[in-house]
Order: sequence, then structure tokens, then C-alpha cells
Amino acid sequence: MADFIPPAPNSASPFADMRGHHVAVRTPDLEIAKRWYAEKLDFRVVAEWDYADEQLAYMAPPTDDHFYIEILGGGEPAPIETRPYTDLGDSLKYRGYHHFCLNVKSVDETVETLRARGVTIVTEPFELAAISRRLAFFSDPFGNLIELAEVLA
Repeated sequence: MADFIPPAPNSASPFADMRGHHVAVRTPDLEIAKRWYAEKLDFRVVAEWDYADEQLAYMAPPTDDHFYIEILGGGEPAPIETRPYTDLGDSLKYRGYHHFCLNVKSVDETVETLRARGVTIVTEPFELAAISRRLAFFSDPFGNLIELAEVLA
């Protein structure tokens, strides 16, 4: 397996203070989305607010207070151009937002737990040597893809 070595950090960059904070997922129903992320992934609601005719919520993983999923619900979202993905290869044909990624200790164990909770597994676990990761993909009830990543030794 190839060793993935990222480039050195660039502390001289004017953007050196940038850090990831959240990813937003537009859904037609905030309550269904909140319930799914809570029941299937054990995410916690950490904040809720309204914006125009929408209702929003930040949800955080069980033990991570540094990354959130921002659920955007309500209003009248336009239909998406594609169906919910059932195949990773097919999903790569479309431009725009594709997925967000969650690091886990074991992709295989996480996939089995998700499967037991009724979650749709889109791509079974596989290894990607170029980045020294074991990966899998699943989707939320609205077809949004989520990647799981396990760092390999």
C-alpha cells in the first residue's frame, strides 16, 4: 500500500486560520432529518434557529464539538436533478456537491452497525491505497451521500 504524505502546512498563508466547521444539507423536512441523524448516527442537536421560511439546526457527532451538519429544512426546496444514488460510480457523473466524510475507527464495524439500524449502504467498504484509507458510502433518507473513512496503518 502506498504511503500518503500530505504537503507541509503553509503557516505563511493569509488563510492559515481556516478550519472546517460544518457542512449544510438541504432537506424537505427538518424534523425527519433531525430524527434520522439522531437515531441512525447518534448525532446531537446543538442549536436551532429560523431563517426566512426555513428552519435550521446544527447537529454534532456523539463526541465531536468541532464539526457540525447544518440541516436546512422547511420552505419549498426545488427538486434535485438526480435520483438518490444507489451506486458510487453513477454518482460521480454529476457536478456540484457530492458528499461529506466522517472518520471512524473501523469502517467495517460502522457499516455493520448502520446496516443493523436500517441505513442504506451505497458502497461496501473498499481500500484506496493512494490515500491510505478504507472507505464506504451510505446515504441519508433524502439521498445525500456520506463517506466513512478509516486511516490504514
